[in-house]
Amino acid sequence: MSTNITSQNLEKIIPEAEDFLPLLGTDYVELYVGNAKQAAYYYQTAWGFQPIAYAGLETGLKDRVSYVLRQDKITLVLTSPLQPDGEINEHINAHGDGVKVVALWVDDATKSYEETTKRGAESYMKPTTQEDKDGKVVFSGIHTYGETVHVFVERKDYNGVFLPGYMPWNKPYKTASTGLKYIDHMVGNVGWNEMNKWCEFYAKVMGFAQLVSFDDKDISTEYTALMSKVMSNGNGRIKFPINEPAEGRKKSQIEEYIDFYNGAGVQHMALATDNIIETVTALQNRGVEFLTVPASYYETVLDRVGEIDEDLEPLKELGILIDRDDEGYLLQIFTKPILDRPTMFFEIIQRKGAQSFGKGNFKALFEAIEREQEQRGTL
Repeated sequence: MSTNITSQNLEKIIPEAEDFLPLLGTDYVELYVGNAKQAAYYYQTAWGFQPIAYAGLETGLKDRVSYVLRQDKITLVLTSPLQPDGEINEHINAHGDGVKVVALWVDDATKSYEETTKRGAESYMKPTTQEDKDGKVVFSGIHTYGETVHVFVERKDYNGVFLPGYMPWNKPYKTASTGLKYIDHMVGNVGWNEMNKWCEFYAKVMGFAQLVSFDDKDISTEYTALMSKVMSNGNGRIKFPINEPAEGRKKSQIEEYIDFYNGAGVQHMALATDNIIETVTALQNRGVEFLTVPASYYETVLDRVGEIDEDLEPLKELGILIDRDDEGYLLQIFTKPILDRPTMFFEIIQRKGAQSFGKGNFKALFEAIEREQEQRGTL
């Protein structure tokens, strides 16, 4: 089972949120991709995910194939079409590889559907039960921004490898873990003036509360800007920052994303680790590319954030950023886009008490992104 709580991610109750669903954690994230077999090899080889389950022709599917990979409490499902038409092809044609389903683990998928749809959510999947020899799972689903959907997964009566219809994927090829633990947060990019609409959606439809907001004064450089609000469910296990573009002299990263993704979608997943130096070293050794900041960043960073447990030199060598809030500090780094289109990327984060999102690093980070945009000719 895939939840996202560890000793480093103690629940922080959000009193303003109404936890009427409630959400127990992230169950899985499903990406529609052009070649699931090769994508699975990438996530195994570069990221250290392990093969878990498979569904395709061998399990009776005729239209698609799915590979399931897991690292600790992070479960990815990579799905490709087997036929020339249909929803999966349309999604890939429009967006390239990208997140389709953010599945949320619940005790009662029927209740979750009823509670959200009566509050205005558009139905994606009515409550449906699937069974096999290992038990049953109840699913339901609603639409959110763009073509992204939330599927509610009730699996208390299931003991199989993943879900009904999947077989174990016992692949002899396995790689060492890179130390990734759970999904800390998932960021959605939406269009001009849509941030408040979708924040209100999460508040009204799913009972989330706003943790923090950033405006274009917080998140801007000489050239570009964006706005962001972070929405959280009541137990703090699910956090969704929502970004929208803001006026700037040049095209922001959010505009670039929306241009190439052809609409709103998941911009990045933040994956937590208990040792960011070991994790990032392993990822870099396997070919994962990260954004870099100037060496001058490290000349003053400790003046800003104060004392930390780690030596500064390895953080500087790897390009890891540091920020502090009232509850502690965090370490974070961002990959370059992992796809041909400049759309989705990953964040690696280690929290040492901090509950925030690295506001002090925004300027350095966005300037790094702008350097990449300039190379792509999209700034």
